[in-house]
Order: sequence, then structure tokens, then C-alpha cells
Amino acid sequence: MSEHVVSEIKRDHIMKLLKDGRREDGRGVDDIRKISIDAGCVESADGSARVKLGRTEVIAGVKIMPGTPFPDTPNSGVLTMGAELIPMAHSTFESGPPGEDAIELARVVDRGIRESGMVDVKQLCIKEGEEVWMCFVDMYALDYDGNLFDAANIAAVSALRSAVIPAEQYGRGENKPLPVTCTPVSVTSVKIGNDLILDPNFDEEMISSARLTVTTDDEGNFRAMQKGGRGSITRDELSLCLDRAVEKGKAIREIIG
Repeated sequence: MSEHVVSEIKRDHIMKLLKDGRREDGRGVDDIRKISIDAGCVESADGSARVKLGRTEVIAGVKIMPGTPFPDTPNSGVLTMGAELIPMAHSTFESGPPGEDAIELARVVDRGIRESGMVDVKQLCIKEGEEVWMCFVDMYALDYDGNLFDAANIAAVSALRSAVIPAEQYGRGENKPLPVTCTPVSVTSVKIGNDLILDPNFDEEMISSARLTVTTDDEGNFRAMQKGGRGSITRDELSLCLDRAVEKGKAIREIIG
């Protein structure tokens, strides 16, 4: 991602609003933007979802095919994730192979889904040590106005929930839904000055000093956490982020359905 500089006037305006608990778009510090989900939107994919989080938009597609298991997990299927920040999504995105931002995005989403055990990979075993179902999830940023982490998480989770194993296509029996056990949801907070806000837009994200993405499962258990930025987060601020992740995670999970 190329550099983007937020003007001092814009920075001061955002920080002045935050002192009164307000934001440019009218939200409070702990409000998230409107979420819309279009699951199963790509007919050629085995699972898909297009998600809008405010003006940030991400599409995720799932491809499932038989393959060889890893030697250390002979009875488990394979789940991998990739992300691409295409130039049309924002002027700061550049063409070429995935950069650090795309790699981090894929890893954060992957960790929350993997550590929650959302996909029961043992049920993806066709013949132990020889053949398993391999599940590939690709995420593409279509429009970027901050907080790709949560938008991509919702897109990937929704795509996996809609996915069907195409067994008939490969002569492996009847098609069946991908074995999904829970709905992991990430909630991202950023720190601007001494204020913590949820679901930052682009300008808020650019002037923040620290970022924390927390993923919870259906029971409110913490499954993954990723800190970003050079700034620090105190113990009290961490506690607030965790509480908000549980609360907002429940609300987002209801939207996912």
C-alpha cells in the first residue's frame, strides 16, 4: 500500500469531535457502520459472499477440490486463505503480488477462523493419508473506506457458511454442506489520541496510533487477537476492547444469521 497523508486540519477536526464522543459520520465511539451481506452471489464458486461495511466492500469466494493431505495431518482437510487489495478499490493500493497489508489481512482472518475451529477439517478427510477436501478462500477488496479486517472476516465467514462440497463433480458421492461448527466474528478497535473507537473509516484508520482486532466465537470466547500500529494499548484499554468485541460480535453474528 502506498503512503497516504491526512491533512492536519482533518486530523484536528476528527480529534476535536472525539473529545465530545462524536465522529464525522455521526456515529458514537463504539458504533459500527451498517452491514449488508449477499451470500451465494457467485454461481461458479462453491461458496461466496459480498459484504459491505459502510463504504468498505469485500467479496470472498470458496473453491473446494480433492487433494493430498499434509504429512503431519493425514486425516484432516486443508483450509487456506488469501487476500488481494486490487487497485480499483483505493488509490493507495498498487498492482502486483500481495504486499504486507494483504498478507496480514489474510493471516488475521485465517487465524480467527482456524483457531475457532469454524470448519471441522477432520470431516474433510476422504481417505486417510491419501485424499482430503482442500478448501481455498480468496478475498478481494472492492472498495476501501477503512477496517478491511472486519469486512473481510464477515465475507469469508459468510462464504464458508454458504459453501457446498462439490462431491458429485469429482465422483466422490453426493454434494453436502461444508461442515461448519460456529461463526467467528472479529471486531476492530483503533486508538486515536487517548480515545478508542470501533470500526474506523479510512481517515480515522490513517491517523490512529494502534489497532486491535479481536475474534470471538458463538459463546463469546476469545479465539484470536492481532495488534497493529506503533502505539501502545493499556491494560484498561485492552479490557474495553475485549468487552466491546464480545458485545458487538453478538450483534454482527445476528446479521450474518
